[in-house]
Amino acid sequence: MSEVSQVHYPFKSNIFDRGAGLQMHYLDEGEGAPVLMVHGNPSWSFYYRNLVKALSGSHRCIVPDHIGMGLSDKPDDAAYNYTLAQRIDDLEALISSLKLSQPVTLVVHDWGGMIGFGWAVRHPEQVASIVILNTGAFPLPKEKALPGLLKLTRTPLGAFLVRGFNAFSWGATKMGCTRNKMSSEISQAYCAPYDSWANRIATLRFVQDIPLAPEDRGFDLVENVAANLHRFNATPALIVWGGKDFVFDDAFLKQWRQYLPQAKVHFLADAGHYVLEDAAEEVIPLISNFVRA
Repeated sequence: MSEVSQVHYPFKSNIFDRGAGLQMHYLDEGEGAPVLMVHGNPSWSFYYRNLVKALSGSHRCIVPDHIGMGLSDKPDDAAYNYTLAQRIDDLEALISSLKLSQPVTLVVHDWGGMIGFGWAVRHPEQVASIVILNTGAFPLPKEKALPGLLKLTRTPLGAFLVRGFNAFSWGATKMGCTRNKMSSEISQAYCAPYDSWANRIATLRFVQDIPLAPEDRGFDLVENVAANLHRFNATPALIVWGGKDFVFDDAFLKQWRQYLPQAKVHFLADAGHYVLEDAAEEVIPLISNFVRA
């Protein structure tokens, strides 16, 4: 892949052997109480770089790249099962290998919500606090339709645009920031891991794997996670929400308020889907103070 500037991503790479010849890349920076940051699609651990810089002086920051994403291996379909269940198993295996002695602060964004909470409902005792950034961990709200661009991505034409032109990753850098336009250098860094047809497989498979109806693969798993979110309705939680997200919008935020009524909510009306990027100067201190408290 293209090089990513050490100025923006000055971290040591760690590799977890997932078996079957697959390597999962992750960051493991700092010492102290662990903070587990789980990214979505089409981003990667780069999304959390500024939060890692802010917290690694006092906390242990663990940030995996999902298989097929970021600096992890990008196998074809014959070598890896690109499903939500597999993602949760991957995360569980990584966390188990680290043998953490303290519960984590779980930070989730986009698909990271389903994956992170998929792990968390299996291990609620390992979650000390929660930070939620424009994501879901429950079925699509009834009042919410799948956005047209995601529908397009699930068609043969959309698949060709994603695999052939990196349309999903590139488009996310243009649409994900509405308060502060993403610079060309940062946009290129987000897109860098997805530099060929083969290396864009996961950005497509993630969209194709969205379970919308009971007959869809993974729908039962999503329902089970949602049914167990009550386990965290007394856990300290912070929700930081970009109001200009065209996917994870007010309908999702409303659901989170119901599942986690104790959560502190910080709503940024003019920020987009990449809220941690778009409003970094406001959001990074906010999350840092919450985690340290």
